[in-house]
Amino acid sequence: METAVRAPRASQSARARWYRILEGHERSPLARLVNGLIVGVIFLNILVVVLETVPVLEKAYGVAFFWVEVVSVGLFTLEYLARLWVAVENPRFARPVTGRLRYAVTPMAIVDLIAILPSFIGSFAEFDARLLRLLRLLRMLKLTRYSHSLDMLITVFRREYSSMISATFIMLVVVLFAAGGIYYLEHDIQPAHFGSIPQAIWWATVTLTTVGYGDVVPVTPFGKAFGLLITICGVGMAALPAGILASGFTAEIERRRELYELRVREALEDGHLSVGEQHRLQTLGRQLGLDESQVALAIEKEADEVLHCPQCGSAVSLRQMRRDRQERHRQER
Repeated sequence: METAVRAPRASQSARARWYRILEGHERSPLARLVNGLIVGVIFLNILVVVLETVPVLEKAYGVAFFWVEVVSVGLFTLEYLARLWVAVENPRFARPVTGRLRYAVTPMAIVDLIAILPSFIGSFAEFDARLLRLLRLLRMLKLTRYSHSLDMLITVFRREYSSMISATFIMLVVVLFAAGGIYYLEHDIQPAHFGSIPQAIWWATVTLTTVGYGDVVPVTPFGKAFGLLITICGVGMAALPAGILASGFTAEIERRRELYELRVREALEDGHLSVGEQHRLQTLGRQLGLDESQVALAIEKEADEVLHCPQCGSAVSLRQMRRDRQERHRQER
């Protein structure tokens, strides 16, 4: 059975602080510098990957692009190793070996690994440069750790996964129906475009998604009428996933607000907020993606519900009020 080796107190303290910095739980100047540097390097990498595809720029600034990549990979590698080092500060990954291995297979740890692997692979093996650039663009996924909006989007996709699968299945059924219908109506007139149902799927897809590239169009009267019907159906079909995501976003925002209000209510049970409780609530608000006005409104709303003693004017504990109410109910019985 694996046993944890206790590190020196100073080492544990440094590791705990770097855990708070890397996870965004600390708002010190050092934390802002570290996280700002990582975000800036991510954006710089995305810009370089895009500009490298322009032959003139690649020829003129190829050396600069190369050193940006080297420095970036070095920084991302240090970040990845640092996150493995501090992972044991999370109770989920507390064991020194197995805990870090479990952290290494989490989605965000895999994203961090993908951010550095393409460059190492390209250094030691022959690799298609275009595919290598495409893989380097995956570094954009690292921004989900620093963007509450992207984090919320991923959460909504995860929660609405079954609904999105159902909507996708319905769209596939309609696409196949549209492809089969236009194949029956147009295959004799345009065999090059509608000679088979697989060929007709292209037209059905761009029509149902209301894109309508215009490179393939029906020419017979019945084909045009059928295309009109499919276009009208496509308006509703394209709106279905958007509606699911919109309702999911609304539900997620409301859920986060309710969770925050619950934590504020718990902190106010003794009638006041301590400095530590205020700091924890502010940190929780940032983690939930709430802005300062929403945080202040939630605290003000819950603080108004704290009653005061009519004799002395002191705050009455909500927890004590519940106990008194329960005691009165027992006595009445």
